[in-house]
Formats: sequence, C-alpha cells, structure tokens
Amino acid sequence: MDRRLRIASYNIHKGVSTFNRRLVLHEVQRELHRLNPDIVFLQEVQGEHTRRAERFDAWPDSPQHEFLAGEHLTAAYGRNANHRLGHHGNALLSRFPIRSTNNLDLTLHRFEQRGLLHCILQPASWDRPLHALCVHLNLLARDRRRQLATLAEYIQTNIPHNEPLVLAGDFNDWSREATHTLKLELGLAEAFETLHGSPAKSFPARLPMLQLDRIYTRGFSVEVAEVLTDAHWIGLSDHVPLFTVLHRRDA
Repeated sequence: MDRRLRIASYNIHKGVSTFNRRLVLHEVQRELHRLNPDIVFLQEVQGEHTRRAERFDAWPDSPQHEFLAGEHLTAAYGRNANHRLGHHGNALLSRFPIRSTNNLDLTLHRFEQRGLLHCILQPASWDRPLHALCVHLNLLARDRRRQLATLAEYIQTNIPHNEPLVLAGDFNDWSREATHTLKLELGLAEAFETLHGSPAKSFPARLPMLQLDRIYTRGFSVEVAEVLTDAHWIGLSDHVPLFTVLHRRDA
C-alpha cells in the first residue's frame, strides 16, 4: 500500500493575475501538473464568469476546476459566491476516485460567501477512505471563530475519528488562532508548524509575509512542507501555493 500523499493548496485568484489584467489559468494548470500531485485544494475557483469569458480569448469552455484537472485528475467543485455574472468557490482535484462530496455553507453575510468542500476519496488498497476538506474563511477574526466552530462540529459529527483527514485552504488567519482550535477540538496538526515551528508565509505572493494558508492533517506524519515561491508561480495569483508530502501512519 502506497502511504505517501503529495498535497498542494492554492488560492488561484479566479484564474486571473493580480488586478485582473491577464488570464493565467493555463499557466496555473501547467505548474500544478508539474508538481505531480495526488490532491490539490483550490480556493477562488471561477465556476462561471460571463464577462471574463468574453474578454479573454483563451477562457476555457469548461469550468475552471474541470480545466485544471485535465485528463489525469478528477475534480469536485463547491459553489459558494454567487453574483450576476457567475459564481466561484472551492475545488478539489484528486488522483483518487471521489466517492462523495458535500458543500457546507459557511456564509455569515453577503459580503463574504464562504464554504467547506468535503470530499471522500478512496486511494487504492487503503483500508479506510480519505477525507479531504477544502475551506476558505472570512477576513474578520470574529467571523472566523464562528466558522471554525461550525467546521469543528461538522467534522466531529460526520467523520469517524479513526479515518485519515486533510483539511487545507485559505484560512485568512494571520493571528494563528485556527491551529489552537483545530488541535484542541479535533486533534489536527498543521504541516508547516509540525516541520518548521510556524505556519507558512503565503501572502502577498511577491513578498510573502502573512500566514494565511494552512494544511492540517490527522493520521499522517509530515515529510515535506514547502512554500512555492520560485519564479514559475509569481504573478499567477496574490497567494503562493503550499506543497506537502504526507505519510499515512498506522491506525
């Protein structure tokens, strides 16, 4: 049984560059596939945007999550933010079959429509399913506390404690409150804190200073935890991606 997982998490800024000047989705697809990932957790994925589809000649015919998955990955999408031109949300790309999906609405007000996408995956020869949860939380700390409480209750209710879990995304948590809550309530460990002693600095992309993005795990050890700041990624989003290699521990 292959126990290793190659994981990436990335806020793709709806597939357009900072200030929305150019379409970068094709470059994002190329760089993601170069990582050879098993699972990719994506935030700010554009399901539809009629004006940008007219503006950019290379805008794909398929939704962004399907385009990014290509031929080798399977995609799931959680629609969160709706507007007159379309919608966007979280997405998950997986090398493994996706057995089921559920999109939990975390919206607290109309200015930030957020969600948690829960996918149950079945890696070959694993005796238990893998739970992959992709999230994007609000900017205000008081909102995030409420969303974390909802998230924790959902996981406690719907995911058996002995099944492996990866929770990743844009937590907007520069004050580092999420780690304490998720460790206390759910026994989750953050990959970068485990290896390096603090969360990754992932925003803004050209000079990362804020620790907004996280990868939390349960049932894994962490072998690699990297922030991808090389030139291939700069200019593709206002965030830089996180990349980890996890090793499943025996139950």
